[in-house]
Formats: sequence, C-alpha cells, structure tokens
Amino acid sequence: MRGSRIALLSGLVVASCLVKGMDVDSSLDDGSGGSGASNPQAGSTTSGSPGSSASSAGGASSGTTEAGAGNESSGDSGSAGNGGAMSSSGSGGSAMAGNGGSQVGGGGSGGSGGSSTAEPSEGCDKSSQVTFESIPGEPPNGFGEGGYVTIMSGGVDRSFALRLPDDYDPSHPYPLIFGFHWRGGTSANVDSGGSTGYEGAHFGLQKLSNNGAIFVAPTALGLGWDNTDGQDLQFVDDMVALIEENYCVDKKRLFANGFSWGGGMSHAIACDRANVFRGVAIYNGAELSGCEDGTDPIPYWIMAGLEDTTTGLNMAVPMRDRFVASNGCTVPAEEPERPPPPQPYLNPGGHVCTDYSGCSSGFPVRWCVHQSGHTSTPVDGTNDGFNSCAIEPSTCSALCPCSWVPQDVWEFFSSL
Repeated sequence: MRGSRIALLSGLVVASCLVKGMDVDSSLDDGSGGSGASNPQAGSTTSGSPGSSASSAGGASSGTTEAGAGNESSGDSGSAGNGGAMSSSGSGGSAMAGNGGSQVGGGGSGGSGGSSTAEPSEGCDKSSQVTFESIPGEPPNGFGEGGYVTIMSGGVDRSFALRLPDDYDPSHPYPLIFGFHWRGGTSANVDSGGSTGYEGAHFGLQKLSNNGAIFVAPTALGLGWDNTDGQDLQFVDDMVALIEENYCVDKKRLFANGFSWGGGMSHAIACDRANVFRGVAIYNGAELSGCEDGTDPIPYWIMAGLEDTTTGLNMAVPMRDRFVASNGCTVPAEEPERPPPPQPYLNPGGHVCTDYSGCSSGFPVRWCVHQSGHTSTPVDGTNDGFNSCAIEPSTCSALCPCSWVPQDVWEFFSSL
C-alpha cells in the first residue's frame, strides 16, 4: 500500500496557480465519469439543490448552503439552514443539533441529533497553558478567539491554527473538528476561508456551528500530507493530546474533514484512528496519506466529481468501498446512482447522494457524486468550483446558488 502510494505521488504532474486567493492544483488523472444505474439496495438517494429541500428515505434534507471558493480551495459553508446550530446539552455535554442528518435506507443506521452524554477531557475545569501566536498568511483573519500554536512532534516543530467557541466555558465539553488543507494550501486558508471569509472558514463548518466547537487547521510539512512513517498521524495524536489537556473537549465528538490531499489525510485518520475520531468527511480526495488498517468502522462521508481529473471517481470508489465493508453495509449489486455527465449542469439534479443500507448501528456511509471537477464546493447548475456567490459582494440566493456541501456534511456530523 505504502509503495503504491509513493509511486502515485512521484508521478504527479503539477501546475499550480493562485486563483481568487486560493491554490489550484491540477495533478493525477481521472479515467472515470458517466452515470451509474440507480439501485435501491444501496439505500436512499438524495438529489438536492441549493434553495430547496430534497428528502431521502430517512427524511433528511440537503438544505440551503452558502459556501466559499475552491478548486483546491477551502471547503465552504453558509447559513445554518436545516442543519441547525451546535447546541449545548448542559451537564450532559455537547451535542450537534439539527434535523438528524440523513437516515440510511433499508435498515441502516442514521442519527437523531447527536450524542446525549459527553466524555469530558482532562482539560475541563482547567486553565489553558497554550500560548497563541499570529497565524502566518493572515489577514484575512480567522474568526473568534484563537491563533497559531507550535508544538514538537516527531522531533520537529509542527504548527496549527486553533479557534475556540464563542464564550468558551471550561466546564462545558465541546466537539473538536480538524480541517486539513489541500496540496500547497495552508492552515490560514482553512482558518480564514480565503476569499469567501466566514462563509468558507473551516470548510464552512465554523459558521454552521454558530462558533460552537473547537476548530483546528493544521499545517503540513512541505506541500501536503505525505504521512511518511506515520509522522502526520503522530502530529494528529500530539494535537489531540495537547488540546484535550488544555481545553474542555467532548472525547466522543472528534471529527476530521479535508479537501484533495487533505481528504487523503482525513481518510488516513479513518483507517488508523477510528477509535479516536467519531467521523470523517472527504472532499474529492484520494488515498495519498496511507491506510495501514482500515478495518475498524467509522462514520464515513465522501464526495467525488464526474469531471475531476485530479482525484477522480476511480480513486474515490475504492476508499468508499473499504468503509462500506468495514461498517458492515450492504454491498449493492450495481453502482449507486450518479448525476448525468454534463453538459447541461443541472439544478436540481447536479449531485446525487446515497446512504448505504444495512450499516452497523451508528456507522453510516454517505456517498455523493457531483457533476463538477476538482473542488470542495461544487454548485449545482454550474461548473463554478469557487463558490463565487459566497464571495462578497455577492450573496447566496436562489438566483445565485452556493454549494450544498457544507450543509450536507454538517447534517451528517450532527446525526452521529
């Protein structure tokens, strides 16, 4: 596995440029596309669109989302909409509220608004000893109290941006959400949202949380998350340990999400830290950061694009299938439904999400395919990969739709 990953990375042909304040990375090849047949065994499917609610068999809604900019850019977000805000459950700990996310069809597990009992970390009811520095690359600045933290990990200095919830309460356990940047990206890109600002900060989840979680945007060594000899997973372990020792974290509510190479890192966490993290979301990623295990179940959300020639469907499908198996989901006889190849770009119908059936209780798999290319923020009805309607002075509306992705991921995490 490690050798094949190194061979893949050594074969990258990269053309990088700066677009709308975000790094664009075109590398790898995609030999896939086309539309698959609908298959009810795969569970419920959702074909949603910004500005409208599209229900699955479990009664979930795609919701209205407002997102940021990004081909190899930050993922993005918008108004709380149907996903709701992260709420406190008082002495019982924190829970992500909302409409419960999507329910897996055919007997699989869904969610009902998050866990009711928190597992407080050792940092609860303590004063933090963490010192914040200015985040390199900002302004534009991130949102809320926080800053840049440098620690020793694996014998080298490693750094990350950290944002605390509004009115942080050291007696209240909060969810902890990691956002991993793309190839050539930075923690500042994820933390600030780039050209989309608060709409896209931390892949859009910070705004959807109503600043109700602890957010972390780590910095890779070099261009991306090679995870050589497990160094990036060690970095994750060290960040988790430091944050849990200094802040009040709900140890049952750790999540990871990332775009492109950052999606690969989130996948590695799913493979090798399923006993620590509660769920992951992968935006047009590939298995670029390794997967030493991958047999333990973990809630798994993954997206791929029909026109993605960087990390295409041919790379995403094996990642998905690994956790369809690990989570005990029913393997359908045919590939789940996909949107038709463009053009035209459809709205509604520009993306199709499938919730696999038969999954072990509490371990859903959600698979989304969109018509666009290599982006964390596909927008139905267009090939705009930069979520342009979320960039001021524009605003998301029915006439200027934004990405559906942040809301969908927020609902998925909220259901766990």
